[in-house]
Amino acid sequence: MDWKVFLLRVAVALVLGALIGAERQLRQRLTGLRTNALVSTGACLFVLMTQGVPGLAGDASRIAAYVVSGIGFLGGGVIMRDGLSVRGLSTAASIWSTGAIGVLAGSGFILAACMTTALIVIANLFLPALGRVVDRHTSGEAEQERFYQISVSCEARNEALVRMQLLQRMGDNRLNL
Repeated sequence: MDWKVFLLRVAVALVLGALIGAERQLRQRLTGLRTNALVSTGACLFVLMTQGVPGLAGDASRIAAYVVSGIGFLGGGVIMRDGLSVRGLSTAASIWSTGAIGVLAGSGFILAACMTTALIVIANLFLPALGRVVDRHTSGEAEQERFYQISVSCEARNEALVRMQLLQRMGDNRLNL
């Protein structure tokens, strides 16, 4: 492979990954510009390796599959459990998509990589607002169960009063103990 083609594909992967990362960083998500740029570039380099090493040309799809698995492992690292809820799924999906951008760029599908990057950035920008609109319009009839842990410290002589006030306030707000 000509070094100019190699450099073009790597540069495209880097820039497109950085675009996705810039959106994530501007919105103060768990990963940002550098992480997404490196994921895209790394995926691109693994694909390019199959094109530059004799005998590996037929293994391009297998290398791409390993890239997908490896990036899935990275994405798993940003998913966190916060009580009963889970955070970081969108960030993990963005990392995974950024890796796909790198694979597209490394495979020579520059236009497809650019279009997909635009769609990912648009999705990350506008779908959260749409999700909030949908959440507001869902039926409030279904009861949602949430669990909280409350720790109260007080003097022993005030314990009964504090317990009574806590139970009363919870009852006033339709919370069950």
